Amino acid sequence: MPSISPGSAASPNDGAEVADGDPPISSVIDVVHDGGDWEAVAGADELVRVAARAVTQDLALENIEVCVALSSDEQVAELNGSYRGKPTPTNVLSFPAVPMLPMEGDARFLGDIALALETLQREADDMGVPVAHHLQHLVVHGFLHLLGYDHLTDTEAEEMEALEVRILSRLGIPDPYANAGDPIGQNMSDSERD
Repeated sequence: MPSISPGSAASPNDGAEVADGDPPISSVIDVVHDGGDWEAVAGADELVRVAARAVTQDLALENIEVCVALSSDEQVAELNGSYRGKPTPTNVLSFPAVPMLPMEGDARFLGDIALALETLQREADDMGVPVAHHLQHLVVHGFLHLLGYDHLTDTEAEEMEALEVRILSRLGIPDPYANAGDPIGQNMSDSERD
């Protein structure tokens, strides 16, 4: 299980930026449009990059690369069926890269994250949270999976949830689990918890 590095606190800023006092950290966050009408989410590409940058800053990750595919329920259901045997949409899928030593000067590719627009919108509506906040939560969640975090046991889930909450607080996003009242990950879709 990965160890959590201490993070630094940041001022709330509605998820738009990470605090100015944080040092710049070299990372490449590629955002690709793979399906769905992501124009409906104002500034989706930047929201993704800001959330991913919050992870890299909180965990002091340097010289890494991640690709985030903004996709549709249809595309994600196809991926979920192909790779997990569950041909249904889910909010986020993470595909960690095979560990390889990067060439000197090259960023270490961590893997791909796929987000399903319609599921993300539906969940945000059901939870009564802004779509932008839920999008950034799922980016953080997916990124942590790329780093080896998981939520298969209660202990793993508690560790991952605490890290998500800490990183989201850097973005001024309230604890998404605060009103859950039930097991950790209640707001995650069933297929994502498995």
